[in-house]
Amino acid sequence: MTAQFPIDDSVLANTGFNASAIRPTLEDALAQADDGELFIEARQSESFVLDDGRLKSASFDSATGFGLRAVAGEAVAYAHATELTPVALARAAAAVRAVSAGHAGSLDVAPRRTNRTLYGSENPLEGIDVTTKLDALAAIDAYARGRDARVRQVTASLLASWQAVRILRPGGVEVSDIRPLVRLNVSIMVEHAGRRETGSYGLGARTGWDAYLKEEAWRGAVDEALRQALVNVAAVDAPAGEMTVVLGPGWPGILLHEAIGHGLEGDFNRKKTSAFAGLVGQRVASPGVTVVDDGTLSQRRGSLIVDDEGTPSSRTVLIENGILKGFLQDRLNARLMAAEPTGNGRRQSYAHKPMPRMTNTLMLAGDQAPEEIIASVDNGLYAVNFGGGQVDITSGKFVFSCTEAYRIEGGRIGAPVKGATLIGNGPDVLTRVSLIGNDLRLDPGIGTCGKDGQSVPVGVGQPTLRIDGLTVGGTAA
Repeated sequence: MTAQFPIDDSVLANTGFNASAIRPTLEDALAQADDGELFIEARQSESFVLDDGRLKSASFDSATGFGLRAVAGEAVAYAHATELTPVALARAAAAVRAVSAGHAGSLDVAPRRTNRTLYGSENPLEGIDVTTKLDALAAIDAYARGRDARVRQVTASLLASWQAVRILRPGGVEVSDIRPLVRLNVSIMVEHAGRRETGSYGLGARTGWDAYLKEEAWRGAVDEALRQALVNVAAVDAPAGEMTVVLGPGWPGILLHEAIGHGLEGDFNRKKTSAFAGLVGQRVASPGVTVVDDGTLSQRRGSLIVDDEGTPSSRTVLIENGILKGFLQDRLNARLMAAEPTGNGRRQSYAHKPMPRMTNTLMLAGDQAPEEIIASVDNGLYAVNFGGGQVDITSGKFVFSCTEAYRIEGGRIGAPVKGATLIGNGPDVLTRVSLIGNDLRLDPGIGTCGKDGQSVPVGVGQPTLRIDGLTVGGTAA
């Protein structure tokens, strides 16, 4: 057991949903399956949004339920319910048992154990009262307006969740985890000379609220959001065409996550719908490019002690010095690809099946000073922050909009630009990386990844990168 599960057998006893009572049903449901598990979840979440000095919304939600999965070959049966009762489990068992009826498979090896601790078990919804949280939002609003007379709108939000999971597998295997998560967001609109622009910044981690409700923490978030807004209000139209692009460190790693990371997930490669399918052992990136997915970083938003199948998270090297080494695997795809699970089997909740998902995806640092990378570019674009984007997993083609970018002229950072979009192909972009900075930075803890209708928290990171010959869409004549 990795942590004391808060809904233990003594609490579940009055429902009859305790391990001794339900295990025979679980064992029978998966008797002919290749794999499967019973995933029990308890979750609480809350959010507060202050807009223009007024509380715009406040919400609290709690949910409990279970999901039962049986796997036979490539076939998966899944049933879930909000009722933690033996009757509900029996119905679920009858539904999933059908997928393995007459199947001659053998049960896959259970995940290994771990006693690793990456985050605490504190519940961020408790300990600090609602009044204190609302007072912090009001103080953020007041501070932002006092910082600059051009501020026209301030939106600040606090979001927190607390998830406890208990995973029962055949053969008496049982794993638990408790996962706190907090996020603070600030968005500011400024107006200057009749023009309005916005900037935003967020912070988050798998921890409680103590550090984030301190004045020095939220003041930093406000200052950064205001800085971005003031940069954008002075921005000129972005140039267009093929040019050298320098990506800043940290959050720009979201491009790596979307355009490349998804293509390295096991299910897409098993089905050969990824641009990276069949390329293990081959060069797919410039020398020096090393990409890892690391779910073992302390308190990071994408980190997990164990994934949602009970496998301990890991640091998985995906690309090493430009060579493709492997993929992110859940148990199902690992078994079918004769690979090892990497601890990347994730699900949004008990109502969803697990699938291969990223945790914290990073490109490791090189040896180039970031100022030297900028100085090496005579005419190009420096992209520091990104907004939305679109990616086609099969082809790797992507389009990303820059929310903060600058011209590079004569090896110096020039005027800020607006309306810049980066257009390219993920695998191709990896081969165009010509310089890698020594300034690896992680994002501030704001990432959320969507796949097949499921959302999970993730992290990204990278150093400063120079990419040659990338297409930029712009608004300049």
